[in-house]
Amino acid sequence: QVQLWESGGGLVQPGGSLRLSCASSARLFSLYTMGWYRQAPGKQRELVAFITSGKRRNYADSVKGRFTISRDNAKNTVYLQMNSLKPEDTAVYYCNALHELDLHNYWGQGTQVTVSS
Repeated sequence: QVQLWESGGGLVQPGGSLRLSCASSARLFSLYTMGWYRQAPGKQRELVAFITSGKRRNYADSVKGRFTISRDNAKNTVYLQMNSLKPEDTAVYYCNALHELDLHNYWGQGTQVTVSS
């Protein structure tokens, strides 16, 4: 069983920045693909970004050039640096861990990001 703890959400003005963190209890963290998802009120949960064990990255078109996902395997932590934030980025952001071999999947509780003037 893997537990995930998100932090770093909050209220920010348009054009501002936030950095989200997700700490994991995974015994072999380096074997997981780590991802960030978000869900806005009344909308489906969507993939924002993921990073594989080989540090291959992928981003949703809506955040390309503004968000950066990274990982620190020594700290069992994945990050999401969010720059040039827009009101449309407002959502609950969830951390996800996917074991690349057995495909077991885990979710954090989420952290609220609100972009507003």
